[in-house]
This record gives sequence, structure tokens and C-alpha cells, in this order.
Amino acid sequence: MQEELLQFKRLDVWVFVPAPDNISPLMLKWLFKNKHDEEQTVIKNKSRLVVRGYRQEEGIDFKESFAPIARMEAIRIFLAYAAHKSFTVFQMDVKTAFLHGSLKEDVYVCQPKGFIDADHPSHVYKLKKALYGLKQAPRACRFEMLMMEEMTFFLGLQVNQSPCGIFINKSKYVLEILNKYGMESCDPVGTPIEIKDKPDLDHNGTLVDAMKYRSMIGALMYLTSSRPDIVHATCLCARYQAKPTKKHLKEVKRIFHYFWGTVNMSLWYMKDSGFELTGFSDADYAGCKDTFKSTFGGAQFLG
Repeated sequence: MQEELLQFKRLDVWVFVPAPDNISPLMLKWLFKNKHDEEQTVIKNKSRLVVRGYRQEEGIDFKESFAPIARMEAIRIFLAYAAHKSFTVFQMDVKTAFLHGSLKEDVYVCQPKGFIDADHPSHVYKLKKALYGLKQAPRACRFEMLMMEEMTFFLGLQVNQSPCGIFINKSKYVLEILNKYGMESCDPVGTPIEIKDKPDLDHNGTLVDAMKYRSMIGALMYLTSSRPDIVHATCLCARYQAKPTKKHLKEVKRIFHYFWGTVNMSLWYMKDSGFELTGFSDADYAGCKDTFKSTFGGAQFLG
């Protein structure tokens, strides 16, 4: 916490001033987190002072809030191009990203809990730089970057760079969710879904915990970024999140059974490969049992 406030002082983030009239300062909150490496070993304990920005009003407290963030598709394209050019990808760490961007608006915040000035308890801080939690912070961010090492772990994605190409997977996350949902000792199956038995609304089925069902679907959707083999099965099961039944839960669990036999399956981008875009598409005919609508799907290969 002291280190965080010292960073504020070093970067000239705020100035201590009397509270202006007719101004309601924003509240602050301390957040604590452990930073892990790809082996889930704690490498750093972090504390972060954030603004409760949900009280900000657009047009008064902020105007622009957009910030471009890389999608997983963009990251995969980047890795495919790196493999095509036989590049080695290195990783950099962003240090206090939001504390370098200057603010255009006048924003006041309360004194942080545990660090109230005894002589001026009613004073507030006027922000000169962006702070975590502000609506405009992502748009205003400027940051220092530190070189780390060859990329091996990025946003939950395990990256293995070898002489024959780049492999990406999320095997550690697969094992984590298998353990979370009690599927760590299930029997493996060869396909993520029964080919001849597609799910339907199942009006007379026994309802199950919808929150748990949605949580399982969310975990699977996150995995689709590196596991295109489960996209169709996951999207079919996602149709029934409103009123899931035991039949639907069984279909979702089958995907987890499939994972148990394919934990280490990866996407492989070969070295010195081509960089041509190839697309495939297909559709069934009236395949949905509930609406008799057709289901369309496609896949694009780059490299």
C-alpha cells in the first residue's frame, strides 16, 4: 500500500486540496491480488488503489472512455504471422498503465482509507493523472514497459515456441475447471457431442441449477479461443441457459469428458508456413429440433 502511494507521489498523480463547494468526491477502494506465473506460483503481492467510478456521470465527470483492446483473434493472427516469419515472440510488462495519462476533466477523490491526514481530514485529492476505476482511464492511459522474457504465458494462454513452430493451448485452465466442477476423474470420450442426439428444449425435464450451468458454459466459451473443436457443441448447449435441465447438463458434462482425453491438444502454427487465408463453411438443413432452423458454421485458416 505504501509502495502504491509512493508511485502516486513519484508520478504526480494528484494534489491535496480543500474540498470544493457543491462537489461530491469519488470514493476510493483498496484491492489486493497475487500475481502468478504460468505455473501458478505467486511471484508478487500487489495492492491497487482504485476509484469507484460507477458514480461518474457522462458529460460531467468524463467524455471519452473508449480504449482499443486486443481480441484473442488478433493475438492468434499475430502468433501465426510470427511463426510464418520464424520470429521469436517476447513479452513486456506494463507498469502502472493508468497513472501516466493526464486528465482533461476536474475529478476529485476522497482520501484513501487508512491514510487520512490528521490535520486536514476533510481535504480531498484533485486528480492530475488517470486512476484505476475511472471511466476515462483506459482512453487516457500512457505507460512504461519493461522487457520480460520469451512469451510463454499470456492472458491464460500457454505459448510454447519451438524450432518447428508455435503451440498454444490452455491445458492448465482445462485442468482447473475439471477440478472446479468435480470432473477430474471422469472417463474420456472421443467427441464433444453425440452426433445423432442433439439437445432440445426438454420441456418436461428436471430443472438444474441455472447459475452453475451458465458458469460451465462461460468456462467453455473462454476455452473456444484455443479449442475450435468444442465451438459447435458449446454453442448448442448455450442455447438452453434460461431453463437448463438434467439432459442439458449431461450434454455439457460430455464436453468435459471430452476434455479429459484431450487436455494437451494445441493449436500449432508451423514455422516457415504460408500466410494465405483459407475459409470453409457449411450448414445443416432444419437441424434445430425446437425451431427447425438451419445452423451455419465456418472456419478461417491463416497460415
